[in-house]
Amino acid sequence: MARTGGGCPGCNRKLFNSRFDATFRLADGSERFFFGLPASLCELCQQLYLDPDLIELLSVPEGRCTFAIESDTVLTNNVWTNS
Repeated sequence: MARTGGGCPGCNRKLFNSRFDATFRLADGSERFFFGLPASLCELCQQLYLDPDLIELLSVPEGRCTFAIESDTVLTNNVWTNS
């Protein structure tokens, strides 16, 4: 799922593209949690980059990302069978 992609706008180093679980703090002090967001991380700058259209779609344009971690992929078998 994770791959290395284009350059960081801040330092021109490669970005790590994956899916991230992230917390955004809004201007009123409330927080919004999102899971599995497609984003790019610069390991040197520690900056997470999301598509601006996605930020608008999530309704957090004024929010600040305060925490992000790469999402885990969990694979499970279908435990229900049709009888």
